Amino acid sequence: QVQLVESGGGLVQAGGSLRLSCGAYGRTPSLYAVAWFRQVSGKEREFVAAIRSSGSHVEEADSVSGRFSISRDNAKNTVYLQMNSLKVEDTAVYYCAATRTFVPVRIADPGEYAYWGRGTTVTVSS
Repeated sequence: QVQLVESGGGLVQAGGSLRLSCGAYGRTPSLYAVAWFRQVSGKEREFVAAIRSSGSHVEEADSVSGRFSISRDNAKNTVYLQMNSLKVEDTAVYYCAATRTFVPVRIADPGEYAYWGRGTTVTVSS
């Protein structure tokens, strides 16, 4: 089992940058694949990016490709989401999630993830 805690959200102007962190606690968190999702009130949770436990494979949503990047530091049990060139439409609550399996064809499905953090809010102003 693993517990996840997000941090790094805040208010930023369009075009700016933020780096989100997802701290993982518990038994061998480095064995888990981790993803970032985001959700706007009233809408479904949207996949943003995911990274294999080893860091050797990443997947990114088309909407953020080239602007966001996911990485991890297993020595620190932390996964990062670097967000550059932020747009107003990136405004959302961002969640990290973890799973023991990494199946690329299903990596964007929230149902694949057993563990979730409570989220951190990102607000991008125009």
